[in-house]
Amino acid sequence: MRWLVRARRTNAVAACLAVVILPASGCTDMGRSRSATYASGRLPASDTNPQPRDRITNGGTLRWPLPEFPSQWNFNHVNGTKGVVEQVVQGALPYLMRSDRKAVPHPVPEYLESAKLRRTAHGQVVTYRLNPRARWSDGRPLGYRDFAAQVHALSGRDPRFQVSTVTGYRQVKRVVQGTGGNVVKVTFAGTYADWRSLFSPLYPAAAYSEPSAFNTAWVDRMPVTAGPFRPETIDRTAKTLTMVRDPAWWGPPAKLDRIVYRTIDPAAMPAAFANNEIDLMDVGLDAGALHRAMGVQGAAVRRAGGPDWRHFTFNAAGPVLSDARVRRAVMLGIDRRTIARSDLSGLDVPVQTLGNHFYVNTQDGYQDNSGSYGRYDPVRAGRLLDKAGWARSGKYRAKGGRILALRFVVPSGVPGGKQEGELTRAMLERIGVRVDIRPVPADDVFDRYVTPGDFDIVPFSWLGTSFPVSPMKSVFARPHGDRIQQNYARTGTSAIDAAMDRAIAEVEPGRIHALVNEADRLIWRQAFVLPLYQRPQIVATRADLANMGACGFLEPAYQDIGFTNRG
Repeated sequence: MRWLVRARRTNAVAACLAVVILPASGCTDMGRSRSATYASGRLPASDTNPQPRDRITNGGTLRWPLPEFPSQWNFNHVNGTKGVVEQVVQGALPYLMRSDRKAVPHPVPEYLESAKLRRTAHGQVVTYRLNPRARWSDGRPLGYRDFAAQVHALSGRDPRFQVSTVTGYRQVKRVVQGTGGNVVKVTFAGTYADWRSLFSPLYPAAAYSEPSAFNTAWVDRMPVTAGPFRPETIDRTAKTLTMVRDPAWWGPPAKLDRIVYRTIDPAAMPAAFANNEIDLMDVGLDAGALHRAMGVQGAAVRRAGGPDWRHFTFNAAGPVLSDARVRRAVMLGIDRRTIARSDLSGLDVPVQTLGNHFYVNTQDGYQDNSGSYGRYDPVRAGRLLDKAGWARSGKYRAKGGRILALRFVVPSGVPGGKQEGELTRAMLERIGVRVDIRPVPADDVFDRYVTPGDFDIVPFSWLGTSFPVSPMKSVFARPHGDRIQQNYARTGTSAIDAAMDRAIAEVEPGRIHALVNEADRLIWRQAFVLPLYQRPQIVATRADLANMGACGFLEPAYQDIGFTNRG
């Protein structure tokens, strides 16, 4: 969903929608499965109905709903870094690395034969040996020019490229062609531990060579592809996109004939699934939609622990929340466990708050760094507001004739966001803060409200990644002028930037965990992003849909997605 926002390079959480297989008619089996799963206090890492290719039917159409219809199909553009964009381009563009269910990235053989890291006195060199059969749809082989153009565009050296993040690419010193046309050498100035996160997706050189092409050439179209699927039609009026099997694909041919992406309001998805209009549905946290899906004949409900996490972002550039004392008071005035319990009600999943901005509860390296900032403490919140000069004036606090009021922006038609707003309004009213809930069209939330800064609090979910710091750096690094990247809170510190840089430059896993958690503690003190909980992945699918579902950190091979019982 749009509310699962991606911090540039992530795993295919949005693509692999959710999973514990349940028989269409059996609540008894469901109960046994859940009891076994929850004995460890967590959901399974992934459940995708994995099937070998020879058990999957050749042909068929997968009808895949989208909660919004993107216009920008350049995933690295500031307006293109969305889960719905990656859902589509993962089947059409090169991803050099693909993560398994344990979040370990591996080369994708259709694109990459090998990738070798060599440490040097001043940094590191990665040698990529590309699959010589890999071709763009215009006939050109994948090669050095594509890598060089991507580094040039995403390095941040030319502000005309409207990029979502420069992390990783900014550390690249040079890109050269190695021995043979399919060998590319990338030299880094310093150590960059998350080098495997780069060039996924990889775009053709023509798309990234000039700012105008980067910013506009992929609006409402995908001019060049290189994957098992290619676009057939993009219909902005009907808000549909049809991807078809690409006969020029050199890897195992796609099992499906086509994937039809269709934009459907989230509130209408349960009815569409029940009426057999779509083949899968992101249930999200909608218990009503879950129970309706469980009653659909021939359907399966799949659950897994998601790498994504729900949170509130505070606009620290606003006139009220620019004061860190007020932000801390608002944090202390919000009972996170109450919100988590409300959001997860009826889903029969564990309820646990999240104490980290980089790792989710089930991830190696996780520790709760929230300290006093993660506790519900309205008394202390009131004292902080007193010190900040916001005195009680009847029901609400005021300062200089201004009422202490916050705009809580939520997407209309998404019940969870409105419910979170109402709970937050009731909680903050106790400490004298007025919350004005502002429902806005789902398609407009980021482009018209969050990115321009027209909000005080906004709830959404960041999608986690196998690379915990690099993608999230654009979220927590200090903005430079109007270039906020994905730091919608519009604040940060040099100490946070330095801590993240140290973690990114480390290669030893244990040391990486320590440095990541050091950065996380600093972010908690600044109080501009409030983690709530790790989201479960819950998706309803047709029971015979294979190799698609609750992926967790697993990234699926699109050519292997298909149906097992259809002729």
